[in-house]
Amino acid sequence: MPTKTLHYLLVSGIFFLLLMSILRLVFHMVFHLSGDSLRFETLWLGLRYDARVVGIYLFLLWLPGLFYAFRPFQHKAARIYLLGLSWLLGVLIILLYSFDFAHFAYLRQRLNASVLSYTADAGISLTMVWESYPVFKVLLGWVLAFLGLWFVIRHLYRHSSRITDTVSKKKKALTYVISFVLIALIIFGKIGQFPLRWSDAYRFGNDYQSNLCLNPFQSFASSFKFRHAGYDLNRTHQYYPLIAKAIGIDHPDTGQLSFMRNIVIPDSAIASKPNIVLVICESFSAYKSSMWGNPLNTTPYFDSLCQHGYFFKNCFSPAYGTARGVWAIMTGIPDVSEIKTASRNLSMVDQRNIVNDISNYEKMYFIGGSASWANIRGVLKGNIEGLRLYEQQDYHSPVLNVWGISDKNLFLEANQVIKKEKGPFIAVIQTAYNHRPYTIPKEDEAAIQQRSFPKDTLEKYGFWSDAEMNAFTYMDYTFKVFMQAASREKYFNNTIFVFVGDHGIRGNAGNMMPKVWTDQGLTTQHVPLLFYAPWFSAGVSDKKVSQLDIIPSVCHLAGIPVTNSSLGRDVFSSNSDSSLIGDHTFVTDPDQKLIGLLSHKYYYKYELMTGRESIFSLLDNHLLSPNEPGDSLLAIMRNLTMGYYETSRYLLLNNRK
Repeated sequence: MPTKTLHYLLVSGIFFLLLMSILRLVFHMVFHLSGDSLRFETLWLGLRYDARVVGIYLFLLWLPGLFYAFRPFQHKAARIYLLGLSWLLGVLIILLYSFDFAHFAYLRQRLNASVLSYTADAGISLTMVWESYPVFKVLLGWVLAFLGLWFVIRHLYRHSSRITDTVSKKKKALTYVISFVLIALIIFGKIGQFPLRWSDAYRFGNDYQSNLCLNPFQSFASSFKFRHAGYDLNRTHQYYPLIAKAIGIDHPDTGQLSFMRNIVIPDSAIASKPNIVLVICESFSAYKSSMWGNPLNTTPYFDSLCQHGYFFKNCFSPAYGTARGVWAIMTGIPDVSEIKTASRNLSMVDQRNIVNDISNYEKMYFIGGSASWANIRGVLKGNIEGLRLYEQQDYHSPVLNVWGISDKNLFLEANQVIKKEKGPFIAVIQTAYNHRPYTIPKEDEAAIQQRSFPKDTLEKYGFWSDAEMNAFTYMDYTFKVFMQAASREKYFNNTIFVFVGDHGIRGNAGNMMPKVWTDQGLTTQHVPLLFYAPWFSAGVSDKKVSQLDIIPSVCHLAGIPVTNSSLGRDVFSSNSDSSLIGDHTFVTDPDQKLIGLLSHKYYYKYELMTGRESIFSLLDNHLLSPNEPGDSLLAIMRNLTMGYYETSRYLLLNNRK
């Protein structure tokens, strides 16, 4: 390889490595919270991830050098390839980091292959982007960045062209071999048996440090490998006895893998067939709410409502995301599918559904926008016979943004419909406005009295901006408007109301929660769960429960006899005790390839890519002793975690109507 070409490989490689390192520092400047330090070991690991990307680029330039004809400083075709590949890498860096920054600002996760699921709802996704981000400024920034990139690449090329090519053939050959070894080493990432992997970023035990050292190339490519659905029948059989005990199957059948059991109706069941109103609340994150003592007091009304109902302080969405949350609530099965959500997977959408078994009840689902996103319309209409689905075109209220009519008007429109029902009904209302672009209707601005706080105060208590915090307060206001309107109707006194978040939001829970909530990203899935009815006695439970448990539990309260074939439990059953078997919930993060279990005292985490397991205290910030929690308890938690994961994979494809 000519000396000029090797020189260009060196200077262009250094340029791209420097560019990605600068972007990592910018990432830290933009996204760090108080307490998030810039560690040398994080930067060093990040540099190695960046070097791997640069190494692949260098190899694609090094490889043609095997051939004598590849002379980019003499032949036009070779020059076009060299400059074109350099410019392509630069463009990919600019575009991927732009999307990565936006993705992290939205989800507190680096760009990964799950973003491909948004292409299935491209219209909705693009509209949300248009309403949430300064698109024209971003486009202008891209144009300027692309022009600057081309200027730098041309400058590096011209600088290399001035190098005198006087090295002997023997030295050229030696240089060629050495350059190959160096390129291979930085692509492999480390010296040892195994290469540098995505999962190495999670050795810090700190969510922010793990995200900081990654780059979008590494996170996207690594997560893309885990996109195929399937299950292991032998492992499902292996864990069936433990799972059967955990979810309350009285007559287990390992051979047939039967999950069927009846909801036990108590003697005190209400004979009047109470109505059910289930409110699925967008991004209702626990630590941002007043019920956990957040000083910004964003949900004072809902806090007061919880004091008159039965409130679960430790409810979790099995997986992050609205589509996964709605799926868990309506099917009772965790969405453990990778990349594509279960609702978008044609082989999974046919699901047996408890709501479909509720006989003699009118069934309604209200959403302020369109139900076309994530194929939710297909999941609902395809699995619940006779469901009346109300979308934005069915209301009188105006559409304000990509999410349709405002949440307040959604509640009021739903109230107008259900108050006319003569018989018992189950109505699901799904809100959306606690979400970018955080629109607050002008008609409601005076009612919520928007507030403003210094940035450090907002970050200390879990918020990124005044707009986000005020949208959270607006959500609370819409609950108040709805419950006050409902209380004036006849159906109110014979209705069980259930409120639950579709998911939480990743962020800094500060001193409001033990550190494990922030460091391990549990804020992403921790949500409020309230059962309220005018005749209920107030109560608070610390038991670990799940969105999966909502439909079986409300059927128990309402005295509705149904058959349950899901993983959801009846949390009000007399068999639902405070032991580990009764007090636990399964969680998963398909993006980071993690599964876990929360018990009454511990959080157990298992990394699917490496097989590494960790355990943390849920009660305080103390480090666990070497003998804690003990081999037998650890084995139960490990087996429950694996059991829920394998059983969920099986049921997603085998719980058909």
